[in-house]
Order: sequence, then structure tokens, then C-alpha cells
Amino acid sequence: MKPDHVSTSDIRSAFSAAMSAMYREEVPAYGTLMELVARVNDETLAANPKLKERLEATDYLDRISEERHGAIRLGTAAELAMMARVFAVMGMYPVGYYDLSTAGVPVHSTAFRPVGDAQLKRNPFRVFTSLLRLDLIADEELRKAAADILAQRRIFADGAVALTEKAERDGGLNMADASRFVDEVLETFRWHDEANVDAAMYHRLHDAHRLIADVVSFKGPHINHLTPRTLDIDRVQALMPDYDIAPKAVVEGPPTRSCPILLRQTSFKALEEPVSFRNADGVWEAGSHTARFGEIEQRGIALTPKGRALYDRLLDQSRKIVRPAVDGSNARDYEAALAQSFAEFPDDWAAIRAEGLGYFTYSLTAKGITAATSHGDIDALIGQGLVQFDPIVYEDFLPVSAAGIFQSNLGDGAQQEFVASPNQQRFEADLGMKVLNEFDHYAGIEQASIDACLRALSKQDAAD
Repeated sequence: MKPDHVSTSDIRSAFSAAMSAMYREEVPAYGTLMELVARVNDETLAANPKLKERLEATDYLDRISEERHGAIRLGTAAELAMMARVFAVMGMYPVGYYDLSTAGVPVHSTAFRPVGDAQLKRNPFRVFTSLLRLDLIADEELRKAAADILAQRRIFADGAVALTEKAERDGGLNMADASRFVDEVLETFRWHDEANVDAAMYHRLHDAHRLIADVVSFKGPHINHLTPRTLDIDRVQALMPDYDIAPKAVVEGPPTRSCPILLRQTSFKALEEPVSFRNADGVWEAGSHTARFGEIEQRGIALTPKGRALYDRLLDQSRKIVRPAVDGSNARDYEAALAQSFAEFPDDWAAIRAEGLGYFTYSLTAKGITAATSHGDIDALIGQGLVQFDPIVYEDFLPVSAAGIFQSNLGDGAQQEFVASPNQQRFEADLGMKVLNEFDHYAGIEQASIDACLRALSKQDAAD
């Protein structure tokens, strides 16, 4: 990086702030949501000094108020490949593969995000990015028409492309170019109320699946939600009506726990927004479209493959007892079934660690920092009070939760059933690169922290 280049983390932070400001202007309820989340987070920290202390010690506290994730839906392989290059300028890379066809949603996805610990703590902005699966549209004629429409659109401004190419060529951007880059790329995510299709085509796409209509019918991949992070999602869910926000029926993900795992999400219903369709005679016809909504998340510990398998089994078990209804009529029964099933999952950090269900970072205690001698492996060092452990925050997404958010906001009634057909190889070919394996990433962070503890203690032993 040249001396006058701006860091990728600074570009990402600037873009995240600009996106938040734009979305607050476009969807005023998002601003209300931010106020509610800030209130709940402040109250939670005031009531739990120990939580605040650990968040401060692990550098997670400062990032929580700025934490966001967004979501976009792309239509073509070319759009996905270019988006990957744009996000790389911001230090964001594809992590994980998500097949949402298993839940009747015709997309597969990845999450673009920073991957280094320092970069995440600087700004953990993430964008859940989905690619439309035209191959899952049964109507061959409609499939071809959708492909033709998508082939004609250009979602990136010329300036955004040029500055991305300059960053790739020069290894970064200076302050002026970085500012222009943020402005140019932001236009890709802006809402457009004039459709690319006439009303008849929109309704054909809509009848196939509402998400297909959302991707194909517009000039670009408008940001469909931005998500702040809360420390108590149940409290947010309970307070949303007081702020004139109607929450979805149930919180997606695991039940309420003392030791949060993976990810929990809730949202308010998608907005019905006025749009215009240009018909064959050139006259604009008024209509409406439902796509954008508000979402809130609470993040817990990243689970190991063993922990994830247990989570998946327990979630499946609970849904066999009660499947949540869209109208919320059985919400209490579902929540009870969820709590009953997840009683099997330990709700204590020490037990989660001992059973190898979650990932942790390790650091020296005050006693460890001044220890004259140390002996044994990491477990022994913990037993001696020389080393402590903290949960690693799960930075990614849940396929079932993601699909649940899609379904509840885009309408289950119009949903088409798709054959589950994961195709990571095809997705990566369209992306132009491999996605990072999240389990390997978390395991690497954990091992690095163990190695750092052992090195520090061995140096102290040698000094004595």
C-alpha cells in the first residue's frame, strides 16, 4: 500500500456509514429501529456490568453500535463477479455458501465481510449477497425472458468500475479517490421506483416468486435491509410495537439463552412501496412493490462442526413438533418447542468449551501475566488460573434464518416449491473465486490465541 492510500477498513467504514445514512432517508422506520436498538443496548450494559467488562476487554464493545449487515440480490454471474471485485476494495471477501433453495427461495448466496480479527474490530460490515437461480424457474419462456431483461441492465456506474480497476492496478486508493469510490458504488444500492419491465411482465415474474420479480424488474440491487446488532433481541421484539413497528411473528434462530449461540434475527414487515411500470405505449402505470424491510440481529458464539450439527438437529427436532405459522398464531407453542429441544445444548461457556461445541479466544489472566512458571496444556493452564477464554463472535449467517426472513417478508402465499439443489461449484465459478470456509477461519483464530498464550508463558519461564 502506498503512503497516501486509504486502508480498506477506512473505505469500508465510510461506505457503511454512507449506506446507513441513505437507507435511513429512504426507509424512515430504519432510523426508528436504530433508536430502539441503541436504547436496549444501553439498558442491557447498565444491567450487566460483567458483560460490559468482557466486551471492553475483548474490544467488541466499541464496534457494536456501528455494526451493520446488509443484503442484496443479484441477477447474473457477471454482476456477482464484479461485486466481488468492488467489495475487495473495501477489504470484504466471500465467506460461506448458502443454498436457500432448500427453503423454497430460488437463490444461493455468500456473505462478503472482513476476515481478519483487526479488520473485524475496526468495522465488521457484512453484505449477504444472493444470486438468482434462473435454472430453478420451471417456465422456460419466462426463464429466457428474465435472462434477456437482466442481460440488458448495468448496475455499476462507469466511475465505480474505473475506480475499482484503479484500486486493483495501484494496490489501493488515495483519499480523494476513496471518497469518489464510496459515492459511485453507493448508487448501485440506491432504490429506484421506476421498473425495467411493464406491469404484465412484473406480474408474471411475481407469480413465479416475489423475489424473482424483485431481482429482475429493477435497475439495480437496491439494498433490501440494513441490520443493527442488539445485545437483547427479545427486549427489542417486545418493544417494537411501542415504537409503532410491527415485528414478525417469531425470532428466527435458537431460543433465548444465557450463553447466546450463532445468530438470532427478527424484523418488521416489508414495505409496500409505490413503483411505476412503463408499458408498450410508453405510458407509465402506477403500481406497488414489496421488498425492503428492517431487521435486527443478536450474535452469539461461533459453533464448531460438532456444535453446528447439534444445533441443526435440535432445530429440526423442534420444527417437527411445531412449525411456526406466518400469522404468528402458534408462536408461543413454537417457542416452547424450541426451548424444550434446545435444553440438550449446554448453556454454560465452560461446558460448551469442554464439549468442543464452540470456538473461543484465549488470553492470559492477571495471574498469568505475572506468573513465574507454568506447566501443561491449555486446559491445565486454565485450571491453574493463568489463562481465560472468551467466546468468538459468530460473524456469518444461518441458512434457515435467512430463508425465514426472506419468506416472512416476501410472502409465503405466493411461494413456489423448488427442488433443493445446492451448487457451490457453480456459484464459485460465477463468483470467480472460492468462498472461505468459516469453520477453518474460526479454528485459525482460536489456535492463534492459544499459541500466543503459550509463547508468552514460555518466555516468562525462560526469563526466570
